[in-house]
Amino acid sequence: MKHCFVIPVYNHPNYLEALVQYLNEFQLPIIMVNDGSDIECTTLLRDISGKNPWVELVEHEVNQGKGQAVITGLLKAKELGYSHALQLDSDGQHAWKDISKFLDASKNNPSAMIIGKPVFDASVPKKRLYGRYATHIWVWINSLSFEIKDSMCGFRIYPLDSTVAVLNKAKFQPRMGFDTEILVRLKWENVPFINVPTHVIYPEDGISHFNALRDNIGLTKAHSRLFAGMLIRLPKLIYFKVKN
Repeated sequence: MKHCFVIPVYNHPNYLEALVQYLNEFQLPIIMVNDGSDIECTTLLRDISGKNPWVELVEHEVNQGKGQAVITGLLKAKELGYSHALQLDSDGQHAWKDISKFLDASKNNPSAMIIGKPVFDASVPKKRLYGRYATHIWVWINSLSFEIKDSMCGFRIYPLDSTVAVLNKAKFQPRMGFDTEILVRLKWENVPFINVPTHVIYPEDGISHFNALRDNIGLTKAHSRLFAGMLIRLPKLIYFKVKN
């Protein structure tokens, strides 16, 4: 097993240097994807990459969305010969101290998709929290499973063979809907899931690029496509449930 980190970045300069410094203790390669950031963040990313030879920087000329940034990072990880990619957001929301728990779960279950099950504190915006529950319901319907506890947490480990096979089969929502859509499609392929509880915060100096109108429309389109796909695959999904 060869793990690496994949970090999508779009104008999140506040935590980058501290994040890379923290990740260094794991002695794993880091793939950072600059998704069309402004000059300040781009300069910082290039400086970090230049000073740290184990950091691979991939850049989009223009912003393509978080989903596409993750896809770019996963495909790059596969190209470089890694077997698993730990995705971690760069906005300071995730509990870095839990990285070891995720890596241990992946090493003990190499075929599994390891996903964060958020434990929120009082800093979470209530509208965002309640909106997640609607997505949870759609995910459970579209996957015919309760195995995916939270599909929107960007703290996860992808088994790259099965993930890239799925990426090559479908066109994905390139923004916030990707995190959810890829998990449902992996579940359709009978990939096992392990949920790891992890604290998620919304820091006071955090930067969010969630656009309520655009991203909720994107999520709705993704759920609609997944519902249609679930109906087409219904006999296969029922077979998997009976078999397991």
